[in-house]
Amino acid sequence: MASLPTTMRAVQLLAYDGKPESVRVEEVPVPRPGPGEVLVRVISSPINPSDLAFLRGLYGFKKPLPAQPGFEGSGTVVEAGSGAMPRVLRGRPVACTTAAPNLASGMWSEYVVTSAQLCVPLRKSVTLEQGATMLVNPLTAWALMGEARRGRHRSVVQTAAASALGRMILRLGRRFSIPVINVVRRAEQVELLRGMGAEHVLNSSDARFVERLREACHRLHATLGFDAVAGEMTRIVLRAQPPGSRLLLYGALSLSAAETDPGSLIFEEKRLEGFYLSNWLRRKSFLGQLQLTRQVQQLLSAELKTEIQARLPLEEIRRALKMASTYSTAGKVLLTP
Repeated sequence: MASLPTTMRAVQLLAYDGKPESVRVEEVPVPRPGPGEVLVRVISSPINPSDLAFLRGLYGFKKPLPAQPGFEGSGTVVEAGSGAMPRVLRGRPVACTTAAPNLASGMWSEYVVTSAQLCVPLRKSVTLEQGATMLVNPLTAWALMGEARRGRHRSVVQTAAASALGRMILRLGRRFSIPVINVVRRAEQVELLRGMGAEHVLNSSDARFVERLREACHRLHATLGFDAVAGEMTRIVLRAQPPGSRLLLYGALSLSAAETDPGSLIFEEKRLEGFYLSNWLRRKSFLGQLQLTRQVQQLLSAELKTEIQARLPLEEIRRALKMASTYSTAGKVLLTP
């Protein structure tokens, strides 16, 4: 294997303020893996809502500044620290994540150090580009719909339904014969989902949205919901669901605190719960995680497919962030070091 360079290009975050000038590309030392870690030559990394929240200091944790952003991506393991698992991964293509407060590296760089336990070897049928977007949205969609299947829910309701993850849930609902009530906020998003075959699509901008949402949730018995928006949308959806329902909050696209109606929780025995993929995965055994990632990889070109709108080099990080923030429905923006 060729010798590694001593420096690399990496995106650096200088302040948690969301300003474009606080993000820039710099030449920094190539990190080296410690025990249980691997060094990955990064091929591709998406910009996800969780990344945008991190840049503004609104994610679940912060890293010391200057920080390297980017939570997921793909590449090839080029160096291994001590331990059996790092050695097994050496030379292999992997999907990986750095979404942990103790990891200094970020995926928006030419090389990244991460734990071998946070890497998933890719099957030969999975491209590195497909693998780059495998860990956040596909696994979350699979986990959420797994809750619906285990709980034998007759239907589900979801917000941000036109997002990449929302479209995955829509396709999984069709695969498992679970009707999905899809909430979007623009007319063109209604048309997008209708074009995908969605039967139940509601525009939150419509005058009768709240009334129609309640009618659909009760008619289809949507006792499980997935909310990525928070703010007042949480209260609206939970109130619309039948008594005894659950609403899983997995995002906060509104950048507002989730609102709840005490009457829904007290008198109708509804439950509002947080969902964090890392915690969900941590509760699974190693063999369970292996089986899960095999199942997900088999669906990356179908139900768990990610649409891509642009592939940009690190030097265009500010343009990439603008595109990801403004045109998210068009597909993911990939950074390609």
